[in-house]
Amino acid sequence: MAVTAVVLLKLAPGKARAAIKGVARVRGVREAHVLTGPYDGICMASAKDTESLGDLVVSKIQRVNGVVDTLTCLVV
Repeated sequence: MAVTAVVLLKLAPGKARAAIKGVARVRGVREAHVLTGPYDGICMASAKDTESLGDLVVSKIQRVNGVVDTLTCLVV
């Protein structure tokens, strides 16, 4: 069963827009936006199961240049 998550992103100072563009290009990310507030960005990600979602976040989203930290919230 497919799973969807909201991923909150902490981004490096001065790199928010470039980092969000990089996150938006990751396969499995449906949309990505710069935010104001305690997190600098947000994206919606989908995968076939929770294990694949974890791999998407750890192996792809967190490796985008400018992404410093993530908080993944599963949609229920």
